[in-house]
Amino acid sequence: MAKANMVRILDGSTFVVSEDTGDIEATPSEPTGLFSFDTRFLSRWVLTVNGERLNALSYDDLQYYQARFFLVPGMPTHYVDAKLSIVRERTVGGSFHEQLIILNHDEKAVDLEIRMDAGADFADLFQVKDEILNKKGEIYAEAEADRLRLGYRRGNFRRETVISSSQAARYDRNGFAYSVHLEPNARWSTDIDVHTAVLGPASQDLRLDLRVPSHERPTLQRDLEEWIAAAPKVNAECEELARTYRRSLVDLAALRFSPLSLSGQMLPAAGLPWFMTMFGRDSILTCLQVIPFVPELSRTTLRLLGSLQGTRFDDFRDEDPGRILHELRSGETAAFEEQPHSPYYGSVDATPLFLVLLDEYERWTGDVALVRELEQECRAALKWIDNYADLVGNGYIWYERRNTDTGLENQCWKDSWDSISYRDGTLPPFPRATCEVQGYAYDAKVRAARMAREFWDDPAFADQLEREAAQLKERFNRDWWVEDGQYFALALDPDGRTADVLSSNIGHLLWSGIVDQDRAEKLAEHLVGPRLFSGWGVRTLAEGEARYNPIGYHNGTIWPFDNSFIAWGLRRYGFAEEAATIADGILSAATYFDGRLPEAFGGYNRELTKFPVEYPTACSPQAWSTGAPMLLLRTMLGIEPHGGHLAVEPRLPVGMGRIEVLDIPGRWGRVDAFARGRLNLHQLST
Repeated sequence: MAKANMVRILDGSTFVVSEDTGDIEATPSEPTGLFSFDTRFLSRWVLTVNGERLNALSYDDLQYYQARFFLVPGMPTHYVDAKLSIVRERTVGGSFHEQLIILNHDEKAVDLEIRMDAGADFADLFQVKDEILNKKGEIYAEAEADRLRLGYRRGNFRRETVISSSQAARYDRNGFAYSVHLEPNARWSTDIDVHTAVLGPASQDLRLDLRVPSHERPTLQRDLEEWIAAAPKVNAECEELARTYRRSLVDLAALRFSPLSLSGQMLPAAGLPWFMTMFGRDSILTCLQVIPFVPELSRTTLRLLGSLQGTRFDDFRDEDPGRILHELRSGETAAFEEQPHSPYYGSVDATPLFLVLLDEYERWTGDVALVRELEQECRAALKWIDNYADLVGNGYIWYERRNTDTGLENQCWKDSWDSISYRDGTLPPFPRATCEVQGYAYDAKVRAARMAREFWDDPAFADQLEREAAQLKERFNRDWWVEDGQYFALALDPDGRTADVLSSNIGHLLWSGIVDQDRAEKLAEHLVGPRLFSGWGVRTLAEGEARYNPIGYHNGTIWPFDNSFIAWGLRRYGFAEEAATIADGILSAATYFDGRLPEAFGGYNRELTKFPVEYPTACSPQAWSTGAPMLLLRTMLGIEPHGGHLAVEPRLPVGMGRIEVLDIPGRWGRVDAFARGRLNLHQLST
């Protein structure tokens, strides 16, 4: 099925991917169906009228949780007027609801046989992604008088899909049907409910947060309206910027979810379709991006990640005491330990980023209670950095997977297998240490020192952390500098040899503050220079490197989230013009994606393509891409918390016009920020 014909609606952990007719015909390798908590609850959902498949006139994505499909029997043409119209209005809100409407436009009555074929393979999302469907339990179907029950059981692991209708239907194991008589110009409708159940040993639903019943559209709409009303308002002369901000805000609402059995607390899932779950790195970085707009997500994320912090040594899960998880899954393969995501801890950066987020959150909100509540989790994280992450013994954070069957080879954010290389294109041995993680560790220690001194009543520990941070900065600037390129290496191998390619990671070093001031200008030149900057954004790997590929996942594509942190880092070191250049490129690219930035897009030169080239399998929406416009807004306006007030020092791209951000929440209450960009020559002449 063509990607262009896929329709996606979602609400938290539940999402539907269908054809543009609303039909679902999944194979083991296609991410189509009704999914919830890493399980496909519907793999077949096909509507026919008098045995005939339907064709789409159009469809509308009404909201992130709602879509409407307009259909006719047979092939629609300009020459034959269809005598029937079929409307399917679909809503997702914890489960799945579909209103089916049939309109008779004929001057005579018609008798219709309406059927919905329904089936569920209960595929684990990992099985769909790996194109392997190997069910070891029992799939069953039970047709009852008033419902169809589809289910799967394997020991205590049970999932069910229960289908019912407001109009009387005839149910069988493969679906349900209606016999309908419609008078001329008459209308027939029914409401179909599809309830997904995650069942425990006592047949109770394990989900504490079911949101609202899927047919409660007013409740879902009210929730969205309240979410938008609580966030700052962005008004801009550049209408595309205002639209992109609103789209980001709505997509962030769509990605909110509560992990299974974790008290109904909401945090951002990573992205659709593969990553509708809790991640350490993704959730933390998203929260950092959106703190000025929706700071409450940070509190939930920090508490949940702290509650699942590693406590033991477990090679299968790559778990250590104090380590923050990478990914948590709720499907069958995790439940039976066929893969380690229950949770899996194979992330080298989530642990220092946990400390960074907690400090940043307190700076904005003044929530001292949370900093004190998480003191022991912070101390355990710092111990992990010093004692368990330094696999070589030279004071850096390294990674090497202990689960060699299903664990991640690369445990940094560029986690594809070939993302870390030497200049000649060969791959270094393990363990590996990537540069940006050392920056995160430096920042984590500086921020933890502040928390220890101000909130944990431990000035001696604060002094120790500051000394360690200063020593790390000195070592790093000595060991990682590539003299003949005037930039920092992407990584070190265990022998101390540098993976000496030019990469976007150097921008994260600026954000962390680990770069010596006298080297920052060279990095800024590289980041907006022709090898890294395409005109749309900074490439993950510089043009001219052996593994450079403009559509290589981490070897030349442009990642909006990556660029947002690079721009933030440039502002930190005083390179406001360069930060504005990157912001302008990414926000311009957003207009070609209807305001929804994808996970990644091609690194082709802007002069060559004239538009950003889509990456074929990019997640959309994806949380940290959704957060990128918000962080870019913060960066362009120079918004930073300083004690009990908010500082604003704007530097907008040329031609951006006036921007106002109203009701920015924080420890200061709510304040406004205003900025006006410089006019370009065309604007001056007109």
